[in-house]
Amino acid sequence: MTIILVFGTSITYGAWDKEGGWVQRLREYVDKNYIKNKGKEYFVYNLGISGDTSKDILERCEFETQQRLKLLDTNERVIILISVGVNDAIINNKTKEYHIPLDIYAQNIKKIIKISEKYADRIVFVGNKPTDDSKLDPIPWLKECSYKAEFVEQYDKKAADICKEKNIQFIDVYNQFKKIKEYKKLLHDGVHPTTEGHKHIFEIVKKELRKTGVIE
Repeated sequence: MTIILVFGTSITYGAWDKEGGWVQRLREYVDKNYIKNKGKEYFVYNLGISGDTSKDILERCEFETQQRLKLLDTNERVIILISVGVNDAIINNKTKEYHIPLDIYAQNIKKIIKISEKYADRIVFVGNKPTDDSKLDPIPWLKECSYKAEFVEQYDKKAADICKEKNIQFIDVYNQFKKIKEYKKLLHDGVHPTTEGHKHIFEIVKKELRKTGVIE
């Protein structure tokens, strides 16, 4: 059996998707494959929390991992997926400061990876998708701040560089998402994907995980 732990934000959690988000689709995919084809068995845990930054995931990732691996058999494989950065990249329009500065974000990602290496056979970073600035500058529910696609991309590139340095798989959602015609229509409020948006993210993630043998 393979245990898959997915750490992330409200997008990981599946907010605003009546079908549960891309992680739920990943769980359904591996479950159906196991039941129908008697393939490998997977347990997928969605550990996405709304509003989380790299700082928040760093603070909770070890404890939450330990709780889900208490009864782990030595023959079982552990995969940790990490998807964070979009909330780190929020900018305060008055102070011009990011929620989590880029250099601190980089330090946090490296620390999360180091902790994950203690428990996981494989670590995968799932990149962020672009935002629709016209709906998020400023953020309706956080008036003094903004999401901006250029900053989300900047944080995404930093994560990709770290993954390359650490020889960790990085799934580029940002650029693949932008290839979709009128991709902004796949964003419910400019940052959270619609049901169709989550389907696209799932297809990107599934393809890359199958390509590297993480899932069947």
